[in-house]
Amino acid sequence: MGTLDRSLIRDVAAISAAAGVIGVSFGAIAVAAGISVWLASLMSLLVFAGGSQFMMVGVVAGGGSPVAAVLAGLLLNARHLPFGLVVADVLGKSWPMRLLGTHLMVDESVAFALAQKDPARRRAAYWLCGGTLFVAWNVGVVIGAMAGRALGNPDALGLDAAFPAGMLALLLPSLMAPRREKPKAEAGEDVAGVDAREPVRAAALARRVALLGAVIALTTTPLLPAGLPVLLALLALVVALR
Repeated sequence: MGTLDRSLIRDVAAISAAAGVIGVSFGAIAVAAGISVWLASLMSLLVFAGGSQFMMVGVVAGGGSPVAAVLAGLLLNARHLPFGLVVADVLGKSWPMRLLGTHLMVDESVAFALAQKDPARRRAAYWLCGGTLFVAWNVGVVIGAMAGRALGNPDALGLDAAFPAGMLALLLPSLMAPRREKPKAEAGEDVAGVDAREPVRAAALARRVALLGAVIALTTTPLLPAGLPVLLALLALVVALR
């Protein structure tokens, strides 16, 4: 912990608190979808991937097959393959530690690790963020599941909107070019050999992919079984590969 500064600890605490709130939402929604408290808690312990868990519950609750739910979750977590390559050095050398570290691999723990400059801080940030998020998420899920069973219908409190709102908040920075780079981008200047307009192009491409994916999902939802529209929306990535 001595390698971490107070600002990093503060940021990790803030994002863990947010994860706990989203975990409460997931627990309540899972119970409302017919999943028992213990199964929702066990899923969170073993899967520990909020996006995949929400998707699985949504697909199953919408009448989709477990196979479609699993495929959607696997596709959503495919991003962990490059994550594993870039943070392999922070996971340790023994197999038990590497397995535990892999289980704690989420967007936030990877982002906090990559933001550090020296190896010791990378390792400390990764384990602190991953471990704190794991505890906050699972405690939130248990609380939400218990509360959902008591409340009956969490939709009445608007909890079903918490996850989409959280995902949108996470995506927004990727859809918008950094403000401080706009003047350089307009001037077409190069910084350290990199085209300064690249962030603007990347943000524009991300918006096109997101918009096309949303259109595909919305237009196919009335026609296809639950879960398939989300998978079909991945065709929007073709735009990025052209």
